[in-house]
Amino acid sequence: MPKQKTHSASKKRFTRTKTGKLRHMMSNYWHKSVKKSSKAKRHARMPKEVTGGLKKMLNKMLWK
Repeated sequence: MPKQKTHSASKKRFTRTKTGKLRHMMSNYWHKSVKKSSKAKRHARMPKEVTGGLKKMLNKMLWK
């Protein structure tokens, strides 16, 4: 049986830390950024952690 390929779109959007956590950047960061507060833009620059069922699914798609 052939090996499962890594999901290309997920490979570009998610990274794994040394401790095994999954990180992603917030989408629509620049979209309508004039209306957003400085705090919202500052928090959007920071990577977010993936949790729950999505993390389990991504682990299956990205790293076997």
